[in-house]
Amino acid sequence: MDSTTHWLDEPRNVKLLWRGFLAVLALTVLAEFFVPLHPHFEVESIFGFHAWFGFAVCAGMIVAAKGLALLLKRADSYYGKSKDD
Repeated sequence: MDSTTHWLDEPRNVKLLWRGFLAVLALTVLAEFFVPLHPHFEVESIFGFHAWFGFAVCAGMIVAAKGLALLLKRADSYYGKSKDD
């Protein structure tokens, strides 16, 4: 295997990415002050609704995937022994 490290292996780069992602999120939420919204439902007129809704849906998909994994996953030996054993 190659012994070179990936740029994401350094914690300072990961921290920089997190800060960048949070800055973009903050800018998109603050853009609601300057962009006229045309909500179809009353709840859409709440400030930052789309950011919170996106976060909630993403978290819900993760919970649903974990629940599906409990139903669908098989044991490691499901297809028999591997050649490594």
